[in-house]
Amino acid sequence: MLQRFRKKAVSAAHDSDQPLSGAEVNGEEGHRLRAPSRFHAFNRYEIKYLVSMAVAAELRQEIEQRLDRDRHSGEEGYGIWSSYYDTRQLRFYWEKIEGLKFRRKLRIRHYGDRSTVNDDTPVFVEIKQRVNRVTQKRRVRLPYRDALLLCDGRRMVEHDPSQRAFLEEVLDLVLRLDLRTTAMTGYQRHAYVGRDADVGLRVTFDQRIRGRDRDFHLGADAENRLIVPASMSIVEVKANERVPYWLTDLTARRNLQVARVSKYCQSVEAYGLAPRSVFHVPDHDLDPHRSTVLSEA
Repeated sequence: MLQRFRKKAVSAAHDSDQPLSGAEVNGEEGHRLRAPSRFHAFNRYEIKYLVSMAVAAELRQEIEQRLDRDRHSGEEGYGIWSSYYDTRQLRFYWEKIEGLKFRRKLRIRHYGDRSTVNDDTPVFVEIKQRVNRVTQKRRVRLPYRDALLLCDGRRMVEHDPSQRAFLEEVLDLVLRLDLRTTAMTGYQRHAYVGRDADVGLRVTFDQRIRGRDRDFHLGADAENRLIVPASMSIVEVKANERVPYWLTDLTARRNLQVARVSKYCQSVEAYGLAPRSVFHVPDHDLDPHRSTVLSEA
């Protein structure tokens, strides 16, 4: 009975480390992340900073001297859109706010131009969890229709045998906790990857960070709202073992402060689904004499 599910969810050609076609680079099939198999898992340390766009531009200039630009970034970066699942009581949201040592969240994520998303578009179903100070991410790549059938329809989908344990875990979470789509986030990312001694290091700059609390289809032509001021960027440093000295020195020289900012929590709070926490990024610029427009399509 189970054999009929054990098929390839997405052709293996998309999971090899071959160059992308022009259509894929333009987002028509979503950005492919480097993954050794159809099931991908990794552990790493993540540090976040909230900086002005001006500081982010200066940091990028310095970082480009030591790191390579992610091949998906280009001059304009690339889009990331995610739909997050939670309980009616927002269990995953509160686990983050309360700083539990073990916490997790379930999401469907698309890389690229959201206007091109259809049933066949490859997306990632991800469980991201925090165990003490280590961030763990596990994910599988599925056509969007199958991702929705799994997370919304609560049914097992066709899959490769290597994906089965993870898909069963997702299905168990959705059924046992009665998960439903709660919020969406979207933003533009510029990413850099380490080379030589810095292999495993990744630094990202996220801007135009938006969200919404309805119309949860990734390709919906829906109105989104800025959930972090347009003048701000979230910088993330992601390392497998340790952050190199030159990078810690760079952040120290600029007096950057580690920020406990969550895009999902920002979206939840921006739409009044939960009270604004002490970690909420204010709806205004650092300059008290300026205001930021907080809505855009």
